[in-house]
Amino acid sequence: MRALTPEEFARAEARLLNPAPGSRIEAAKKFGIDLTLLISQLRLSPAERVERMLEACRIAESVREANRRRRP
Repeated sequence: MRALTPEEFARAEARLLNPAPGSRIEAAKKFGIDLTLLISQLRLSPAERVERMLEACRIAESVREANRRRRP
């Protein structure tokens, strides 16, 4: 995996901000998916995305563990 080039990112951002009529991206937007979150993730390198995902997993696990301790 590699980071997007500036040109690739610009094309992806344009497609996400202005989806073609009838496209899956337009359907996702109409469904209510926040495409700006996808754009912000695309700004990150693959390694940065993985690190954020791992941090989210760590947080979820700590919440699960706290919930287990609370239960009788």
